Amino acid sequence: MAGKYNCPCCPHAPEPKPVALPTATVLTPARHLWTTARDEAVQLRMESSGPGSETPITVHQLFMETVEGFGDHVALGYKQEGQWHTVTWRQYYQQCRAAAKSFLKVGLERYHGVGILGFNSPEWFISNVGGILAGGLAAGIYTTNSAEACQYVAANCEANVLVVENHKQLVKILQIKDQLPHLKAIVQYKDELQQRLPDVYTWAQFMKLGEEVPDEQLDAVIDAQRANECCTLIYTSGTTGNPKGVMLSHDNITWTMTTAGVTVKLAYGEEVVVSYLPLSHIAAQGYDMWICMKYAGATYFADPDALKGSLGTTLKEVRPTSFLGVPRVWEKMHEKMKAIGAKASPLRKRVADWAKAIGLQYNYSAMNGEHQVPWGFMLANNLVFKKVRLALGLDRCRLCLTGAAPITKETLEYFMSLNIPLYELYGMSESTGPHTISFTNNFRIMSCGKEMPGCKTKLDKPDADGNGEICFWGRHVFMGYLNMPDKTDEALDQDGWLHSGDLGKHDDRDFLFITGRIKELIITAGGENIPPVPIEDAVKAEAPVISNAMLIGDKLKFLSMLLTLKCAADDNGEPTDELSPEALAYCQRLGVTATTVSQVVANKEPAIYKAIQEGVERVNARATSNAQKIQKWVILERDFSVSGGELGPTMKLRRAVVVKMYQEKINQLYAVAQTAAEGTPQG
Repeated sequence: MAGKYNCPCCPHAPEPKPVALPTATVLTPARHLWTTARDEAVQLRMESSGPGSETPITVHQLFMETVEGFGDHVALGYKQEGQWHTVTWRQYYQQCRAAAKSFLKVGLERYHGVGILGFNSPEWFISNVGGILAGGLAAGIYTTNSAEACQYVAANCEANVLVVENHKQLVKILQIKDQLPHLKAIVQYKDELQQRLPDVYTWAQFMKLGEEVPDEQLDAVIDAQRANECCTLIYTSGTTGNPKGVMLSHDNITWTMTTAGVTVKLAYGEEVVVSYLPLSHIAAQGYDMWICMKYAGATYFADPDALKGSLGTTLKEVRPTSFLGVPRVWEKMHEKMKAIGAKASPLRKRVADWAKAIGLQYNYSAMNGEHQVPWGFMLANNLVFKKVRLALGLDRCRLCLTGAAPITKETLEYFMSLNIPLYELYGMSESTGPHTISFTNNFRIMSCGKEMPGCKTKLDKPDADGNGEICFWGRHVFMGYLNMPDKTDEALDQDGWLHSGDLGKHDDRDFLFITGRIKELIITAGGENIPPVPIEDAVKAEAPVISNAMLIGDKLKFLSMLLTLKCAADDNGEPTDELSPEALAYCQRLGVTATTVSQVVANKEPAIYKAIQEGVERVNARATSNAQKIQKWVILERDFSVSGGELGPTMKLRRAVVVKMYQEKINQLYAVAQTAAEGTPQG
């Protein structure tokens, strides 16, 4: 893919004026707010005035607005043989049109799927947008999916075309292509094909296929699209049952991304982001692709091994203006920096501790709206904060965001102490990503912020403490689940409110706090409802050697917990048996010589087990009832991972999977012969 070399750190051109939105948009007549049919339109949740009243536009209209206003700005950046190359917005648009023509040439039918199976790249973006322009439904497929899981998604969206990254992903599709009656072509966008196969193309071959397709033919398809029709599918990760195809309309995407950018005050033509999280997930796709399209931002693609260690290098080279990290990414940064700090000289440690105390004081002051600058802040900024930001590649970063899973208070406070406040987002695929957002001078620690303008929140069936199920209303609410009327009825009530399945409450300033997930609630044999995350976070805070903690106890007589220890990762990012530097330092402080997880578990290292048990007892002392106390726990021999199946693509804990995997261990915890001594750790 050609593109002139351009340093990603170069200053942007002067800002042109954004092109005005169309004054009127024709919508397809619709009777309902939701549907489960691919070819039906929906009524939009339009408001008569304010942020929910903007003129609806299609993805193509959004794209054209940016091309006309910022055509020569950098849109995409990718690395080839160690050098960064860039693609302008005009070039990007031309390549999306070329891909759209090729999709039409191979027979893509209206509202049929274009499945994309691969790591983030310009080709992923071009396939996605090109598929939409050609009238198809773009559908990202997780690279970690098995062949069977890929088959389910491709069949569900009646995919005419599947775009795969490399031979490894191609093999999955070849295994199941005979079970896909709608499939007409497969495109491999990296490397040469290892063998010639009918209707299987390299990227270069595919992009030439549509050269003879007239512009008028493509324009007719584009012009027929309406803002209240489906344009893309986001498949849930399927932690319970089959994945659901979340149908998002053009308006879902264009309105939501516009509103999210307005909320956090993004600047046209100035944003730079790094794309590394799975684009099959709405958080990454919304941020990397659609928000950047609205605000003419530049998206630079990380290497495929980003989460295995190379992300830090990419951040330092690209120096993004905003960065979205799932909690596990921030936690890994936190652990790495603590390990580096542990090796510093006594003087450096004292300076760092002094600066961090000031940083935490300053950011709590800013959070509370006081904006009091403590004495020594400027010195701490010059001596510590600026250097840390530079070392992380976050020196230009105005927004450091976290979302997709719960994050601990310890991690949030650590980054606050370094003057890098992390702003939490909250939403779901069914709300086109964000519903509430925290941002500069408008955040509360452990809160996920306030709803975006034009959106509404309802807490359904609140308890005495104000905790209720969080329900959404707004133009970001999805169209429905493809071909799943029963699941759609579960998610949307008769008035059109989206039920999240999450429990939450508001504070006195309308900040939303997530207090649990209904499906994750542990209901003990005694009938007590217990949200697991606060207890898990408390145990991890009390015993910093713990990497993952998962509470067990649904329909059981008492609570127990599965624990993993912090360990080093290999070159592929897989957890090893070696303890992490932070865990080793923890062991040394306790006089333990073990260097591996297996040594700790095999010997039931008394000092480690005692320290964890004491931490558990401190957590139990704060429990509101005996039912909420942890009676037993066990350390597992291996940390959780995406490849192991315990974590989802965005590092979210897959509880049902973990229970199934470790059922034997769980059974041992609850065996009658081992229940005599309350609080006895089981190894």
